[in-house]
Amino acid sequence: MNTELFIAKRLFSSKDQNQRMSRRIVRLAVAGISLGMVVMILAVAIVTGFQREIESKVNGFAAHLQIVNYDSNLSYQTEAINKEQGFLEELKAMPQVKHVQQFATKPGMIKTDEDIQGVVLKGIAPDFDWSFFDANRVAGERIALDSLRTNAVWISEQLSNLLKLGLGDSFRMYFLNENERVPRIRQFEVKGIYRTGLAEFDRMFMLIDIRHLQRLNGWADDEISGYEIFMDDLEEVDNAEFKIRDLVLAHLNDEDSLLRVINIKRKFPHIFDWLRLLDMNVWIILSLMVLVAGFNMISGLLVIILERTQMIGVLKSLGAANVDVRKVFLYLSAFLIGEGLLWGNVLGILLGLAQHYFQIIHLDPASYYVDTVPVNISVLHLVLLNIGALLVTMLMLIAPSFFISRIAPEKTIRFD
Repeated sequence: MNTELFIAKRLFSSKDQNQRMSRRIVRLAVAGISLGMVVMILAVAIVTGFQREIESKVNGFAAHLQIVNYDSNLSYQTEAINKEQGFLEELKAMPQVKHVQQFATKPGMIKTDEDIQGVVLKGIAPDFDWSFFDANRVAGERIALDSLRTNAVWISEQLSNLLKLGLGDSFRMYFLNENERVPRIRQFEVKGIYRTGLAEFDRMFMLIDIRHLQRLNGWADDEISGYEIFMDDLEEVDNAEFKIRDLVLAHLNDEDSLLRVINIKRKFPHIFDWLRLLDMNVWIILSLMVLVAGFNMISGLLVIILERTQMIGVLKSLGAANVDVRKVFLYLSAFLIGEGLLWGNVLGILLGLAQHYFQIIHLDPASYYVDTVPVNISVLHLVLLNIGALLVTMLMLIAPSFFISRIAPEKTIRFD
């Protein structure tokens, strides 16, 4: 039987009215631990939620990786490649790859009776994955990409409000190619409206039949801007990029256009650098909260030791070594920390779930890329937070527990 653990359990469950002051101080320390855990849970959940939400939206517009003509720069006026590529079957069979689809982009100008707006048309083909835009659809239906070229387009709710365009409305667009002085004019019809909350992209992108862009650019039916590659996990993108680059080069022929692979992180570095910067903020918050919890428990432990000096003297007089007495109070501290962590987890998870399901706190999407605070509660994060907080706090209590060795039993037993 573990005697030290047994004594600690009795002390933890004791309702001794003579220790009212110490119980109040200890309750405050436990409350501090609970509050710190709530802050840590919400900080990690909100930051990881931001990262996942924004990453998924950026990837929904531009994919994790793109294969394009080597001569294409980072603008949306691209050089054509042949859509019949020898590496496609091997690419689709790679375990990291979730979906591959062809695309084309072209900048243009929308002109209505009252407004004018520059946009980027994204050409889509029958292999287009609609899951992202279906999840963010406000109104309308998918563009039918059958044998006939369609004038239907999808625009964002932001563009719809800005240009006063609703479902079924028609509008004109103007395109200017290199070496052409007279712009080309096309008329389109709004078939669908989406809203992602990513204002920078909502203001820019429209979905359109890829055959319009092929004709506007003077391309053949088998020419496109490139291929978009979607992955199951953003963390695999860097490794997959090198493998896909080797695969593309292995199938390169002398008559083929030179291709390159573009990583989404390098295409939009300002967004991903900002997301990585949030990790530093989380570590600062976690460090501060754990330190506060540790100092709260140090004060609580010292108060308990002072009020239990007579008990410490009795245990020592019965032959208990200093290390054994220290174990009693460290076990007691672990119980108190566990109680604080338990209530902190309950409150933190409830607040996180309330924000997730009821979207209580709203944000300005122009500044934060989302319209509500996203929350991602992960079991792994909860386990790591609790284990880390318990270990660090217990380590901080080891040094104050040595105060017990300075208590002399012959003095404390006589003290009433």
